[in-house]
Amino acid sequence: MLITEILARNGRMYPNETALIERDPENDSRREISWLEFDQQANQIANLLRARGIGPGSKVVHLFMNSLEWLPLYFGILRSGAWVVPLNFRFDSENIEHCVKVADADVIFFGPEFFARVGAVKDNLTSVKCFFSLGECELAGVENYLDIIGDYEISDPELTFGAADAAALYFTSGTTGMPKPILLTHGNLESSCIVENRHHLQTHADNLILIPPLYHTGAKMHWFGNFIVGAKAVILKGAKPEWILDAVSEEGGTIVWLLVPWAQDILNAIEDGSIDLKKYKIDQWRLMHIGAQPVPPSLIKEWLKVFPEHSYDTNYGLSESTGPGCVHLGLGNTHKVGAIGIPGFDWECRIVDALGEPLPQGEKGELVVRGPGVMREYYKNPEETARALRDGWLFTGDVARMDEDGFIFLVDRKKDVIITGGENIFPVEIEDFLQGHPDINDVAVIGLPDERLGEVVAAIIDPKPGRRLNDADMETFCEGLPRYKRPRRFFFADVPRNPTGKIEKPKLREKYAGQKEMFKV
Repeated sequence: MLITEILARNGRMYPNETALIERDPENDSRREISWLEFDQQANQIANLLRARGIGPGSKVVHLFMNSLEWLPLYFGILRSGAWVVPLNFRFDSENIEHCVKVADADVIFFGPEFFARVGAVKDNLTSVKCFFSLGECELAGVENYLDIIGDYEISDPELTFGAADAAALYFTSGTTGMPKPILLTHGNLESSCIVENRHHLQTHADNLILIPPLYHTGAKMHWFGNFIVGAKAVILKGAKPEWILDAVSEEGGTIVWLLVPWAQDILNAIEDGSIDLKKYKIDQWRLMHIGAQPVPPSLIKEWLKVFPEHSYDTNYGLSESTGPGCVHLGLGNTHKVGAIGIPGFDWECRIVDALGEPLPQGEKGELVVRGPGVMREYYKNPEETARALRDGWLFTGDVARMDEDGFIFLVDRKKDVIITGGENIFPVEIEDFLQGHPDINDVAVIGLPDERLGEVVAAIIDPKPGRRLNDADMETFCEGLPRYKRPRRFFFADVPRNPTGKIEKPKLREKYAGQKEMFKV
Protein backbone atom coordinates (compact mmCIF):
# COMPACT_ATOMS: atom_id res chain seq x y z
CA MET A 1 0.00 0.00 0.00
CA LEU A 2 1.58 3.30 -1.11
CA ILE A 3 1.90 6.03 1.51
CA THR A 4 -0.83 8.16 -0.11
CA GLU A 5 -3.17 5.16 0.28
CA ILE A 6 -2.07 4.57 3.88
CA LEU A 7 -3.10 8.14 4.71
CA ALA A 8 -6.53 7.61 3.16
CA ARG A 9 -6.94 4.39 5.14
CA ASN A 10 -6.00 6.14 8.39
CA GLY A 11 -8.58 8.82 7.62
CA ARG A 12 -11.26 6.14 7.22
CA MET A 13 -10.27 3.99 10.19
CA TYR A 14 -9.37 6.70 12.72
CA PRO A 15 -11.20 9.82 11.47
CA ASN A 16 -11.53 11.60 14.81
CA GLU A 17 -8.31 10.41 16.44
CA THR A 18 -5.34 12.75 16.75
CA ALA A 19 -2.76 12.26 14.00
CA LEU A 20 -0.31 15.11 14.58
CA ILE A 21 0.37 17.52 17.41
CA GLU A 22 2.58 20.59 17.07
CA ARG A 23 4.23 21.86 20.24
CA ASP A 24 6.07 25.19 20.11
CA PRO A 25 7.41 25.73 23.64
CA GLU A 26 9.13 28.99 22.81
CA ASN A 27 5.78 30.55 21.86
CA ASP A 28 3.77 28.49 24.36
CA SER A 29 1.48 27.08 21.67
CA ARG A 30 -0.02 23.69 20.87
CA ARG A 31 -2.04 22.66 17.79
CA GLU A 32 -3.30 19.33 16.51
CA ILE A 33 -5.15 17.72 13.61
CA SER A 34 -7.04 14.45 13.26
CA TRP A 35 -6.36 11.76 10.67
CA LEU A 36 -9.43 12.87 8.70
CA GLU A 37 -8.30 16.50 8.71
CA PHE A 38 -4.80 15.42 7.65
CA ASP A 39 -6.24 13.40 4.76
CA GLN A 40 -8.59 16.18 3.64
CA GLN A 41 -5.90 18.87 3.78
CA ALA A 42 -3.65 16.72 1.58
CA ASN A 43 -6.51 16.36 -0.91
CA GLN A 44 -7.07 20.12 -1.02
CA ILE A 45 -3.39 20.71 -1.78
CA ALA A 46 -3.51 18.08 -4.53
CA ASN A 47 -6.66 19.61 -6.05
CA LEU A 48 -5.12 23.10 -5.93
CA LEU A 49 -2.09 21.85 -7.83
CA ARG A 50 -4.19 19.93 -10.34
CA ALA A 51 -6.20 23.09 -11.01
CA ARG A 52 -2.95 24.90 -11.83
CA GLY A 53 -1.89 22.27 -14.35
CA ILE A 54 0.50 20.44 -12.03
CA GLY A 55 0.54 16.64 -12.28
CA PRO A 56 2.70 13.61 -13.08
CA GLY A 57 6.26 14.65 -13.86
CA SER A 58 5.91 18.15 -12.38
CA LYS A 59 8.27 19.11 -9.56
CA VAL A 60 7.13 21.00 -6.47
CA VAL A 61 9.64 22.50 -4.04
CA HIS A 62 8.70 22.24 -0.36
CA LEU A 63 10.61 24.76 1.77
CA PHE A 64 9.16 24.87 5.30
CA MET A 65 10.38 24.67 8.85
CA ASN A 66 8.82 21.87 10.91
CA SER A 67 5.15 22.67 11.50
CA LEU A 68 1.68 21.18 11.52
CA GLU A 69 1.40 22.11 7.82
CA TRP A 70 4.55 20.24 6.74
CA LEU A 71 3.23 16.70 6.30
CA PRO A 72 -0.21 17.51 4.78
CA LEU A 73 1.63 19.57 2.16
CA TYR A 74 4.08 16.74 1.46
CA PHE A 75 1.27 14.23 0.96
CA GLY A 76 -0.78 16.68 -1.08
CA ILE A 77 2.06 17.17 -3.54
CA LEU A 78 2.44 13.40 -3.90
CA ARG A 79 -1.31 12.98 -4.45
CA SER A 80 -1.21 15.49 -7.30
CA GLY A 81 1.15 13.13 -9.14
CA ALA A 82 4.03 15.62 -8.90
CA TRP A 83 7.46 14.95 -7.42
CA VAL A 84 7.92 16.53 -4.01
CA VAL A 85 11.27 18.33 -3.57
CA PRO A 86 11.94 19.07 0.15
CA LEU A 87 14.81 21.49 0.69
CA ASN A 88 17.18 21.92 3.60
CA PHE A 89 16.04 24.89 5.68
CA ARG A 90 19.65 26.00 6.04
CA PHE A 91 20.09 26.60 2.31
CA ASP A 92 20.84 30.21 1.46
CA SER A 93 19.45 32.01 -1.60
CA GLU A 94 22.19 30.75 -3.87
CA ASN A 95 21.62 27.13 -2.90
CA ILE A 96 17.85 27.46 -3.18
CA GLU A 97 18.25 28.83 -6.69
CA HIS A 98 20.66 26.03 -7.55
CA CYS A 99 18.28 23.30 -6.37
CA VAL A 100 15.24 24.82 -8.05
CA LYS A 101 17.11 24.94 -11.35
CA VAL A 102 18.47 21.40 -11.04
CA ALA A 103 14.95 20.15 -10.32
CA ASP A 104 13.33 22.28 -13.05
CA ALA A 105 10.72 23.09 -10.42
CA ASP A 106 7.24 24.16 -11.52
CA VAL A 107 5.98 25.32 -8.10
CA ILE A 108 7.45 26.50 -4.81
CA PHE A 109 5.72 26.39 -1.43
CA PHE A 110 7.70 28.31 1.19
CA GLY A 111 7.26 29.46 4.76
CA PRO A 112 7.80 32.94 6.24
CA GLU A 113 11.35 32.11 7.33
CA PHE A 114 12.29 31.96 3.64
CA PHE A 115 10.55 35.05 2.25
CA ALA A 116 13.79 37.05 2.02
CA ARG A 117 15.84 34.15 0.65
CA VAL A 118 13.31 33.32 -2.07
CA GLY A 119 12.77 37.00 -2.82
CA ALA A 120 16.48 37.52 -3.49
CA VAL A 121 16.47 35.03 -6.39
CA LYS A 122 12.79 34.90 -7.41
CA ASP A 123 13.34 36.64 -10.76
CA ASN A 124 15.96 34.03 -11.70
CA LEU A 125 13.60 31.07 -11.16
CA THR A 126 12.19 31.06 -14.65
CA SER A 127 10.85 27.48 -14.58
CA VAL A 128 8.53 28.26 -11.66
CA LYS A 129 4.89 28.89 -12.63
CA CYS A 130 3.39 29.31 -9.15
CA PHE A 131 4.74 30.65 -5.86
CA PHE A 132 2.74 29.79 -2.74
CA SER A 133 3.54 31.13 0.72
CA LEU A 134 2.48 30.06 4.18
CA GLY A 135 1.02 33.36 5.38
CA GLU A 136 0.93 36.78 3.79
CA CYS A 137 3.96 37.62 1.65
CA GLU A 138 4.64 40.97 0.00
CA LEU A 139 6.62 39.51 -2.90
CA ALA A 140 4.97 40.13 -6.25
CA GLY A 141 3.18 37.15 -7.75
CA VAL A 142 3.13 35.11 -4.51
CA GLU A 143 -0.16 33.68 -3.25
CA ASN A 144 -0.90 32.82 0.36
CA TYR A 145 -2.20 29.29 -0.09
CA LEU A 146 -4.02 29.43 3.25
CA ASP A 147 -6.32 32.08 1.74
CA ILE A 148 -7.35 29.94 -1.21
CA ILE A 149 -7.11 26.33 -0.07
CA GLY A 150 -10.69 26.35 1.21
CA ASP A 151 -11.91 26.76 -2.38
CA TYR A 152 -10.73 23.25 -3.29
CA GLU A 153 -12.44 19.91 -2.79
CA ILE A 154 -11.59 17.69 0.15
CA SER A 155 -12.09 14.61 -2.01
CA ASP A 156 -9.18 12.52 -3.33
CA PRO A 157 -8.23 13.42 -6.94
CA GLU A 158 -7.84 9.64 -7.41
CA LEU A 159 -4.74 9.54 -9.54
CA THR A 160 -3.16 6.12 -9.87
CA PHE A 161 0.56 5.56 -9.21
CA GLY A 162 2.73 2.48 -9.27
CA ALA A 163 5.51 1.56 -6.88
CA ALA A 164 8.09 2.21 -9.61
CA ASP A 165 6.83 5.74 -10.33
CA ALA A 166 9.01 8.69 -9.30
CA ALA A 167 7.81 10.38 -6.11
CA ALA A 168 10.45 12.59 -4.49
CA LEU A 169 13.68 14.41 -5.20
CA TYR A 170 15.91 14.81 -2.14
CA PHE A 171 19.17 16.74 -2.03
CA THR A 172 21.89 15.19 0.15
CA SER A 173 22.74 17.06 3.31
CA GLY A 174 26.15 17.92 1.92
CA THR A 175 28.50 16.85 4.73
CA THR A 176 31.03 16.02 2.02
CA GLY A 177 30.47 19.42 0.39
CA MET A 178 28.78 17.84 -2.64
CA PRO A 179 24.96 17.64 -2.25
CA LYS A 180 23.40 15.59 -5.03
CA PRO A 181 19.73 15.22 -6.09
CA ILE A 182 18.40 11.74 -5.27
CA LEU A 183 15.33 10.39 -7.05
CA LEU A 184 13.10 8.17 -4.90
CA THR A 185 10.05 6.19 -5.97
CA HIS A 186 6.67 5.56 -4.36
CA GLY A 187 7.89 2.03 -3.68
CA ASN A 188 10.95 3.37 -1.86
CA LEU A 189 8.75 5.44 0.45
CA GLU A 190 6.40 2.52 1.07
CA SER A 191 9.31 0.24 1.98
CA SER A 192 10.46 2.64 4.69
CA CYS A 193 7.11 2.31 6.47
CA ILE A 194 7.46 -1.46 6.59
CA VAL A 195 11.13 -1.53 7.57
CA GLU A 196 10.79 1.05 10.35
CA ASN A 197 7.74 -0.68 11.84
CA ARG A 198 9.42 -4.10 11.75
CA HIS A 199 12.43 -2.67 13.57
CA HIS A 200 10.68 -0.77 16.35
CA LEU A 201 7.37 -2.61 16.61
CA GLN A 202 5.13 0.44 16.73
CA THR A 203 1.47 -0.15 17.53
CA HIS A 204 -1.55 2.11 17.28
CA ALA A 205 -0.98 3.05 20.94
CA ASP A 206 2.51 4.52 20.38
CA ASN A 207 3.30 8.22 20.25
CA LEU A 208 6.52 9.43 18.61
CA ILE A 209 8.14 12.67 19.74
CA LEU A 210 9.46 14.00 16.42
CA ILE A 211 12.18 16.65 16.66
CA PRO A 212 14.63 16.48 13.69
CA PRO A 213 13.90 18.42 10.47
CA LEU A 214 11.22 16.81 8.34
CA TYR A 215 12.91 17.78 5.07
CA HIS A 216 15.43 15.02 5.78
CA THR A 217 14.58 11.40 5.02
CA GLY A 218 15.66 10.26 8.49
CA ALA A 219 13.06 12.01 10.65
CA LYS A 220 10.16 11.42 8.31
CA MET A 221 10.95 7.77 7.70
CA HIS A 222 11.12 7.09 11.44
CA TRP A 223 7.67 8.65 11.72
CA PHE A 224 6.56 6.26 8.95
CA GLY A 225 6.70 3.42 11.50
CA ASN A 226 3.94 5.15 13.49
CA PHE A 227 2.12 6.30 10.38
CA ILE A 228 1.62 2.80 8.98
CA VAL A 229 -0.38 1.79 12.09
CA GLY A 230 -2.24 5.08 12.51
CA ALA A 231 -0.32 6.06 15.65
CA LYS A 232 0.02 9.70 16.63
CA ALA A 233 3.14 11.85 16.65
CA VAL A 234 4.22 15.12 18.25
CA ILE A 235 6.13 17.62 16.11
CA LEU A 236 8.28 19.34 18.72
CA LYS A 237 9.75 22.69 17.67
CA GLY A 238 12.96 22.83 19.65
CA ALA A 239 15.31 20.39 21.36
CA LYS A 240 15.98 21.79 24.83
CA PRO A 241 16.10 18.95 27.38
CA GLU A 242 13.16 20.30 29.38
CA TRP A 243 11.07 20.70 26.22
CA ILE A 244 11.71 17.09 25.22
CA LEU A 245 10.85 15.76 28.67
CA ASP A 246 7.76 18.00 28.90
CA ALA A 247 6.52 16.59 25.58
CA VAL A 248 7.14 12.99 26.66
CA SER A 249 5.42 13.61 29.99
CA GLU A 250 2.44 15.70 28.87
CA GLU A 251 1.67 13.94 25.58
CA GLY A 252 2.41 10.39 26.73
CA GLY A 253 5.36 9.95 24.40
CA THR A 254 6.57 6.37 24.03
CA ILE A 255 9.33 6.75 21.41
CA VAL A 256 11.91 9.50 20.97
CA TRP A 257 14.48 9.64 18.20
CA LEU A 258 17.38 11.80 19.34
CA LEU A 259 20.53 13.13 17.78
CA VAL A 260 23.77 12.69 19.70
CA PRO A 261 23.97 16.32 20.93
CA TRP A 262 20.39 16.24 22.24
CA ALA A 263 20.93 13.00 24.14
CA GLN A 264 24.14 14.44 25.61
CA ASP A 265 22.31 17.65 26.58
CA ILE A 266 19.67 15.63 28.48
CA LEU A 267 22.33 13.68 30.36
CA ASN A 268 24.25 16.88 31.14
CA ALA A 269 21.08 18.55 32.47
CA ILE A 270 20.34 15.56 34.71
CA GLU A 271 23.95 15.48 35.91
CA ASP A 272 24.06 19.17 36.82
CA GLY A 273 20.65 19.07 38.51
CA SER A 274 18.80 21.42 36.15
CA ILE A 275 16.50 18.50 35.25
CA ASP A 276 14.76 16.49 37.97
CA LEU A 277 13.31 13.34 36.43
CA LYS A 278 10.90 12.93 39.35
CA LYS A 279 8.89 15.86 37.98
CA TYR A 280 8.05 14.05 34.75
CA LYS A 281 5.69 11.23 33.82
CA ILE A 282 7.99 9.09 31.71
CA ASP A 283 7.23 5.49 32.68
CA GLN A 284 5.54 4.94 29.30
CA TRP A 285 8.69 6.00 27.38
CA ARG A 286 9.86 2.66 26.00
CA LEU A 287 12.37 3.39 23.23
CA MET A 288 15.15 5.87 22.61
CA HIS A 289 16.97 5.52 19.34
CA ILE A 290 19.64 7.50 17.56
CA GLY A 291 20.63 7.75 13.93
CA ALA A 292 22.14 10.08 11.32
CA GLN A 293 25.67 9.95 12.74
CA PRO A 294 28.15 7.70 14.55
CA VAL A 295 27.07 7.22 18.17
CA PRO A 296 29.72 7.22 20.94
CA PRO A 297 29.35 3.98 22.94
CA SER A 298 30.10 5.91 26.13
CA LEU A 299 26.98 8.03 25.58
CA ILE A 300 24.68 5.01 25.34
CA LYS A 301 26.23 3.27 28.31
CA GLU A 302 25.59 6.38 30.40
CA TRP A 303 22.04 6.73 28.98
CA LEU A 304 21.13 3.18 29.97
CA LYS A 305 22.42 3.80 33.49
CA VAL A 306 20.04 6.75 33.81
CA PHE A 307 17.15 5.12 31.87
CA PRO A 308 17.61 1.37 32.51
CA GLU A 309 14.06 0.51 31.35
CA HIS A 310 14.56 1.95 27.86
CA SER A 311 15.00 -0.17 24.78
CA TYR A 312 17.72 1.25 22.56
CA ASP A 313 18.46 1.07 18.87
CA THR A 314 20.75 2.89 16.51
CA ASN A 315 20.03 3.22 12.82
CA TYR A 316 22.23 3.69 9.80
CA GLY A 317 20.96 4.92 6.48
CA LEU A 318 21.39 7.42 3.69
CA SER A 319 19.05 9.52 1.60
CA GLU A 320 20.11 7.16 -1.20
CA SER A 321 18.60 4.26 0.79
CA THR A 322 15.42 6.23 1.60
CA GLY A 323 16.59 7.11 5.05
CA PRO A 324 17.29 4.84 8.00
CA GLY A 325 16.82 1.12 8.10
CA CYS A 326 19.30 -0.58 5.79
CA VAL A 327 21.40 -1.30 8.89
CA HIS A 328 20.28 -1.15 12.53
CA LEU A 329 21.59 -2.37 15.86
CA GLY A 330 18.31 -4.07 16.77
CA LEU A 331 16.35 -4.04 20.02
CA GLY A 332 18.06 -6.10 22.67
CA ASN A 333 21.54 -5.85 21.19
CA THR A 334 23.00 -3.32 23.60
CA HIS A 335 25.91 -5.72 24.18
CA LYS A 336 27.01 -4.60 20.71
CA VAL A 337 26.78 -0.85 21.34
CA GLY A 338 29.36 0.74 19.09
CA ALA A 339 28.21 -1.21 16.04
CA ILE A 340 25.73 0.27 13.58
CA GLY A 341 24.25 -3.22 13.54
CA ILE A 342 23.02 -5.90 11.20
CA PRO A 343 21.20 -5.70 7.86
CA GLY A 344 17.74 -4.25 8.27
CA PHE A 345 14.53 -6.06 7.39
CA ASP A 346 14.63 -7.00 3.69
CA TRP A 347 18.18 -5.60 3.30
CA GLU A 348 21.53 -7.18 2.40
CA CYS A 349 24.96 -5.79 3.28
CA ARG A 350 28.56 -6.50 2.29
CA ILE A 351 32.01 -5.09 3.00
CA VAL A 352 33.92 -4.85 -0.29
CA ASP A 353 37.32 -3.85 -1.66
CA ALA A 354 38.10 -1.19 -4.26
CA LEU A 355 36.95 -3.54 -7.04
CA GLY A 356 33.66 -4.31 -5.33
CA GLU A 357 34.69 -7.81 -4.26
CA PRO A 358 33.60 -9.07 -0.81
CA LEU A 359 36.30 -8.91 1.85
CA PRO A 360 37.00 -11.50 4.57
CA GLN A 361 35.35 -11.00 7.94
CA GLY A 362 37.05 -8.31 10.03
CA GLU A 363 38.73 -6.46 7.17
CA LYS A 364 37.93 -2.81 6.54
CA GLY A 365 36.33 -1.87 3.25
CA GLU A 366 33.42 -0.01 1.73
CA LEU A 367 29.93 -0.80 3.00
CA VAL A 368 27.49 -1.67 0.19
CA VAL A 369 23.78 -2.34 0.69
CA ARG A 370 20.94 -3.76 -1.39
CA GLY A 371 17.23 -3.58 -0.63
CA PRO A 372 13.83 -2.03 -1.40
CA GLY A 373 14.85 1.49 -0.40
CA VAL A 374 17.70 1.92 -2.87
CA MET A 375 17.15 5.09 -4.91
CA ARG A 376 16.38 5.03 -8.60
CA GLU A 377 19.25 7.37 -9.49
CA TYR A 378 21.12 10.59 -8.93
CA TYR A 379 18.91 12.86 -10.98
CA LYS A 380 20.59 14.17 -14.16
CA ASN A 381 23.87 12.60 -13.13
CA PRO A 382 24.42 9.27 -14.90
CA GLU A 383 28.14 9.19 -14.08
CA GLU A 384 27.57 9.46 -10.32
CA THR A 385 24.67 7.00 -10.59
CA ALA A 386 26.89 4.45 -12.30
CA ARG A 387 29.53 4.82 -9.58
CA ALA A 388 27.02 4.44 -6.76
CA LEU A 389 24.71 1.73 -8.17
CA ARG A 390 26.22 -1.52 -9.41
CA ASP A 391 24.18 -4.68 -9.94
CA GLY A 392 21.55 -3.42 -7.52
CA TRP A 393 24.10 -2.64 -4.79
CA LEU A 394 24.40 0.89 -3.37
CA PHE A 395 28.02 1.86 -2.67
CA THR A 396 27.72 4.05 0.42
CA GLY A 397 31.16 5.68 0.52
CA ASP A 398 31.47 4.61 4.16
CA VAL A 399 34.32 2.47 5.47
CA ALA A 400 33.18 -0.37 7.73
CA ARG A 401 34.08 -3.80 9.07
CA MET A 402 32.01 -6.82 10.12
CA ASP A 403 32.71 -8.82 13.28
CA GLU A 404 32.41 -12.57 13.88
CA ASP A 405 28.72 -12.21 14.82
CA GLY A 406 27.79 -10.35 11.65
CA PHE A 407 27.57 -6.90 13.28
CA ILE A 408 28.81 -4.02 11.19
CA PHE A 409 31.01 -1.30 12.69
CA LEU A 410 31.26 2.00 10.86
CA VAL A 411 34.87 3.11 10.67
CA ASP A 412 34.51 6.40 8.77
CA ARG A 413 33.65 8.07 5.51
CA LYS A 414 36.21 7.54 2.76
CA LYS A 415 36.56 11.29 2.36
CA ASP A 416 37.32 11.81 6.04
CA VAL A 417 40.15 9.28 6.35
CA ILE A 418 43.37 10.93 7.52
CA ILE A 419 46.61 9.65 5.99
CA THR A 420 49.59 10.39 8.19
CA GLY A 421 53.02 9.01 7.38
CA GLY A 422 51.40 6.40 5.14
CA GLU A 423 49.02 5.17 7.87
CA ASN A 424 45.24 5.40 7.45
CA ILE A 425 43.56 6.93 10.50
CA PHE A 426 39.77 6.88 10.89
CA PRO A 427 38.46 9.93 12.78
CA VAL A 428 35.42 8.13 14.20
CA GLU A 429 37.67 5.77 16.18
CA ILE A 430 39.44 8.72 17.80
CA GLU A 431 36.18 10.61 18.36
CA ASP A 432 34.74 7.58 20.17
CA PHE A 433 37.85 7.38 22.36
CA LEU A 434 37.74 11.09 23.25
CA GLN A 435 34.02 10.92 24.06
CA GLY A 436 35.03 8.71 26.97
CA HIS A 437 36.52 11.73 28.72
CA PRO A 438 34.08 12.82 31.46
CA ASP A 439 34.49 16.53 30.70
CA ILE A 440 33.95 16.40 26.93
CA ASN A 441 30.55 17.33 25.55
CA ASP A 442 31.27 16.94 21.82
CA VAL A 443 34.28 16.31 19.64
CA ALA A 444 35.32 16.21 15.99
CA VAL A 445 38.56 14.96 14.46
CA ILE A 446 40.03 16.16 11.16
CA GLY A 447 43.35 16.08 9.35
CA LEU A 448 45.61 19.13 9.07
CA PRO A 449 48.23 19.46 6.31
CA ASP A 450 51.78 18.61 7.36
CA GLU A 451 54.88 18.88 5.18
CA ARG A 452 56.58 15.81 6.60
CA LEU A 453 53.69 13.41 7.32
CA GLY A 454 51.14 14.63 4.78
CA GLU A 455 48.50 15.11 7.49
CA VAL A 456 48.37 15.15 11.26
CA VAL A 457 45.39 14.53 13.51
CA ALA A 458 43.60 17.50 15.05
CA ALA A 459 40.74 17.37 17.57
CA ILE A 460 38.11 20.08 17.99
CA ILE A 461 36.75 19.70 21.53
CA ASP A 462 33.64 21.24 23.07
CA PRO A 463 33.88 20.85 26.87
CA LYS A 464 30.81 20.27 29.00
CA PRO A 465 29.33 23.47 30.50
CA GLY A 466 31.44 24.71 33.38
CA ARG A 467 34.34 22.34 32.62
CA ARG A 468 37.80 23.48 31.58
CA LEU A 469 40.27 21.51 29.49
CA ASN A 470 43.69 22.31 28.04
CA ASP A 471 46.27 20.70 25.78
CA ALA A 472 48.10 19.04 28.66
CA ASP A 473 44.89 17.42 29.93
CA MET A 474 44.14 16.00 26.52
CA GLU A 475 47.69 14.84 25.82
CA THR A 476 47.63 12.86 29.05
CA PHE A 477 44.24 11.34 28.27
CA CYS A 478 45.31 10.42 24.72
CA GLU A 479 48.18 8.28 26.03
CA GLY A 480 45.56 5.55 25.84
CA LEU A 481 45.73 5.73 22.03
CA PRO A 482 48.48 4.31 19.82
CA ARG A 483 51.07 7.03 19.30
CA TYR A 484 50.36 7.50 15.58
CA LYS A 485 46.65 8.06 16.28
CA ARG A 486 47.11 10.71 18.95
CA PRO A 487 45.97 14.22 18.01
CA ARG A 488 48.86 16.62 17.47
CA ARG A 489 46.66 19.72 17.74
CA PHE A 490 43.72 20.55 20.01
CA PHE A 491 41.18 23.31 19.48
CA PHE A 492 38.62 24.10 22.18
CA ALA A 493 35.52 25.33 20.38
CA ASP A 494 31.99 24.44 19.34
CA VAL A 495 31.54 21.45 17.03
CA PRO A 496 29.24 22.43 14.14
CA ARG A 497 26.57 19.89 13.24
CA ASN A 498 23.95 20.03 10.52
CA PRO A 499 20.20 19.74 11.31
CA THR A 500 20.41 15.94 11.23
CA GLY A 501 23.30 15.86 13.69
CA LYS A 502 26.17 15.07 11.35
CA ILE A 503 29.44 16.86 12.08
CA GLU A 504 30.09 19.44 9.37
CA LYS A 505 33.64 18.38 8.56
CA PRO A 506 33.93 20.67 5.48
CA LYS A 507 33.39 23.70 7.72
CA LEU A 508 36.03 22.48 10.15
CA ARG A 509 38.52 21.74 7.37
CA GLU A 510 37.94 25.21 5.95
CA LYS A 511 38.34 26.91 9.35
CA TYR A 512 41.35 25.02 10.65
CA ALA A 513 43.07 23.75 7.50
CA GLY A 514 42.02 26.33 4.91
CA GLN A 515 40.48 23.65 2.67
CA LYS A 516 37.31 25.04 1.13
CA GLU A 517 34.86 22.55 -0.40
CA MET A 518 32.38 23.81 -2.94
CA PHE A 519 28.63 23.17 -3.07
CA LYS A 520 27.91 21.48 -6.36
CA VAL A 521 26.01 18.62 -8.02
